[in-house]
Amino acid sequence: MKKFKKVFAATVAASMLISMAGCGGTSSDTAEATTESTASADGGSEEAPADLTSNEGILIWATNAEFPPYEYHEGDAVVGIDAEIADYIGEQLGLEVQCEDMAFDSIIPAVVSGKADLGIAGMTVDPDRLENVNFSDPYVNAGQVIIVADGSDIASADDLAGKTIGVQLGTTGDQYVTENITDATVERYNKGFEAVQAVQQGKVDAVVIDGEPAKQFVASAEGTMILDEPLTEEEYAIAVSKDNEALLEEVNRILAEMQENGKMAEITNKYLGDDAVSTDEASAEEGSDEAVETTTAA
Repeated sequence: MKKFKKVFAATVAASMLISMAGCGGTSSDTAEATTESTASADGGSEEAPADLTSNEGILIWATNAEFPPYEYHEGDAVVGIDAEIADYIGEQLGLEVQCEDMAFDSIIPAVVSGKADLGIAGMTVDPDRLENVNFSDPYVNAGQVIIVADGSDIASADDLAGKTIGVQLGTTGDQYVTENITDATVERYNKGFEAVQAVQQGKVDAVVIDGEPAKQFVASAEGTMILDEPLTEEEYAIAVSKDNEALLEEVNRILAEMQENGKMAEITNKYLGDDAVSTDEASAEEGSDEAVETTTAA
């Protein structure tokens, strides 16, 4: 992710103000915080590692803001679960937070090249991505689901063989369909809602996409429905450059604190309500008679 470039803080701040206007994710508190201290769970502080980010004093996170409720546009700002997690990480590190909104399949290259410090986009850990970046500890359990038109003859994953299936380009839904569905014709879209519109219009037979965004897309796409059984179970994590172990350690520390102090539950419940399933909750319920149902992942 990082080619560690030293840039004078004043110059960086001035240049970044323009790009931040359209992407949100910056708080006044973090803008005023110093880069030398990191807030701790009990309100204290500890010294933050030097050269933690590519641009001194600024934490840049890359996302694709077409993925509600994890990241989406609200006016000129990017908001959602991942936006609040990014803000919290920046606050704890005493860094100004800046969002870079881009195509989903551009996020990993942005982290590798140093254009972004973190990739936070409802992103699933998979072997291909691990070849290029490191991932934090997972923060949400998630899964792919199948969207079809009302009255479709597709009732389960077994019925997808030979069908035309819409996916969002570069997601694990894209990967799953490509690798696992026999004789499928895969139609790839840059935005998830475009794939859902395609099934609504009869251009594709089904869509494979993350569960929580699927709920929101279907709610506004009359004549579509989500099949009951999740297609996959996955975990979301944060992408970090392989060259920045220090930032990875800090992110993992903060994610652990968020699980312990209730901040993660607060954020996910705000957007998901009773459907929210944290990784801690899922682990605690393993082995119980009732299976944990997960419904989200890119």
